[in-house]
Amino acid sequence: MKNIMRPEYPRPSFERGEWQNLNGEWEFYNDVGASGTDRKVYLQEKFDGKITVPFCPESILSGVHNVDFMPSVWYAKNIEVDENRLSGRVLLHIGACDYLTTVYVNGKEVGKHVGGYTSFSFDVTEYLFAGINRIVVHAVDEPRSNMQSVGKQSREYYSHACDYTRTTGIWQTVWLEFAPDTYLTKVKVTATDLNGSVILEPTLNKYAKNAKLKTKVSYSGKTVCENEFELCGVTSTCVINIPDPKPWNVGEPNLYDIDYTLIIDGKETDKVKSYFGIRRIDIDGYKVRINGKSVFQRLILDQGFYPDGIYTAPSDGALKQDIELSMNLGFNGARLHQKVFEERYLYHADKLGYLVWGEFGDWGIDISKPEALHEMLPQWIESVERDYNHPCIIGWCPHNETWDFQNRRQLDTNISAVYKATKAIDKTRPVIDTSGNYHTEKTDIFDVHDYEQNGEKLKEKMQEHDCGKYNVTFPDRQSYDGKTPYMISEIGGIRWSKNMDNGNAWGYGDSPKTMDEFVNRYVSLVKAIMSSKYTFGFCYTQLTDVEQEQNGLYYYDRSPKFKEEYYEKIYKANVAKAAIEGE
Repeated sequence: MKNIMRPEYPRPSFERGEWQNLNGEWEFYNDVGASGTDRKVYLQEKFDGKITVPFCPESILSGVHNVDFMPSVWYAKNIEVDENRLSGRVLLHIGACDYLTTVYVNGKEVGKHVGGYTSFSFDVTEYLFAGINRIVVHAVDEPRSNMQSVGKQSREYYSHACDYTRTTGIWQTVWLEFAPDTYLTKVKVTATDLNGSVILEPTLNKYAKNAKLKTKVSYSGKTVCENEFELCGVTSTCVINIPDPKPWNVGEPNLYDIDYTLIIDGKETDKVKSYFGIRRIDIDGYKVRINGKSVFQRLILDQGFYPDGIYTAPSDGALKQDIELSMNLGFNGARLHQKVFEERYLYHADKLGYLVWGEFGDWGIDISKPEALHEMLPQWIESVERDYNHPCIIGWCPHNETWDFQNRRQLDTNISAVYKATKAIDKTRPVIDTSGNYHTEKTDIFDVHDYEQNGEKLKEKMQEHDCGKYNVTFPDRQSYDGKTPYMISEIGGIRWSKNMDNGNAWGYGDSPKTMDEFVNRYVSLVKAIMSSKYTFGFCYTQLTDVEQEQNGLYYYDRSPKFKEEYYEKIYKANVAKAAIEGE
């Protein structure tokens, strides 16, 4: 795989040994008239264009670099499949493809998927034959429809303010996976018992008689327990007990490796490697506790954009680097903002002991319409189920700054429904119903976005908060009960660009004139929030510049904006003890 971009296994939380990476050069066709389906383009023997997958056609790394709207794009690749591969099941996986995807194999439609953020797969065994096979992927992308999740993708031709270059079509790894006739589709792991009791919920692709699951758990290369369970039905529940459990925590990424072996009629068939972390989250008054200890959440807003790959990191190392850049400044986590990040990012967060809030790119959907729930909720459920096992995720936030638009009552109904669905799937994590505005009748966390640039004024707000006069944005629309955990989940956004006279550099507030002024403002804002004994965290906007939004702590290419002495001051402010921390 030396010549393949992004060659690493895309799903390290559930790794099956037999697979084939399909990244690299594909044929490409920009169907500007969106008439390709009518013209049966999926039957064409060749497309004239070329593209490098998994990078979107808007990106430089794709080789296409077309930043205009593309309502319909087509991909094709001829692959060779050995006859022995067809004795089991062949699964075609697409990490993410924006937005409505149809997959064809050898001219026949295999299936469709709605949503640009969530991973999906199809069993293509029956469509393949030994020899050369043709895979065609069609993506329809209409970001201006007001019924499509786009996140921070611009719905105007140009990027502007906090909206950036669009992503159309495939933007995560495409791969084949070779599995036995009966195989594990997933294993849901709930590891919240600090005494070491871990619940496994294995799911098979179909019912199998005389099925067993063998598990081997190891820590630092040494086996700690082995078990074998009889499976009853397609989904079963098993419990393993870890002796002398070592919990996963911030900066203490204790992870257990686990090997799954499926046994049918006494024969070992499917084998999958995975891992988990033992970690418990509790809400205790104003505090959010991790493994029983109050942890102040020092978060950074991470948009997940890259100059050359747009939505797709140019390398696996680039994903890890973003976390390390954040940790080097004293942040212990991030809001993964308006985007469902690829699983490799979560893997690195798990390995580094880095907290993240799992979010969704809900902007672009008018959530005040009844049909919006039908469009968004299935996609959100897919993302929660995909990422449930990652210990780094310490909360869910499906919506961000949801405005009333047309129908306030319907807005509240839809937000509440998504909140309840999330809690039904995951009872182990807190859920913010919608970040910033407007909270409905139920949220586990009450957060506000406050871009006050004056540290003294923000301190006054926080002091009033401690006296029972809470800092609530849009008080005519929402109120805080004074009991729910409270955080300011967007602050700062201080503009600092290479050319401070450039009017295109977008950010919040007046730009500081010097680096000293910048860092003093930053420190004053952080200190103000950390002084409040009723506030459990903040999130600073943002990690890096993104195109015209130039309020990052690093430039868009991840190079330093400031001298080391200023980064040291930011670090010291971030790691100082917050009033709410401790027992």
